[in-house]
Amino acid sequence: MPSGLERATQLGRVLYSQDEDLLTEANERQRRGHSFVGVIYAHQLRITIGQAIADLLLVVEVGEASDFENLVRYLPL
Repeated sequence: MPSGLERATQLGRVLYSQDEDLLTEANERQRRGHSFVGVIYAHQLRITIGQAIADLLLVVEVGEASDFENLVRYLPL
C-alpha cells in the first residue's frame, strides 16, 4: 500500500500536515533526490487553526501544485 505522500504524488496533490513523521519522510525524499508533490507543514503548537486556514487559502489563491514540487513549506508564512 502506498504511503500518503506517494498517493498524493500520484494524484498531483500537495499535502498539508502537522505530522512530524510525514515531514521526516519528505525530508528523506529530498535528501535522496526522490520526487514528490510537496508538503506544507505546520507544527501543532506554533500556529492557530485560524492562521493555518488563512495561510492555506493564500497558498491556494496564488500558488499551483508545481510551485511545491519536491519542497517542504512551513506555516505560518
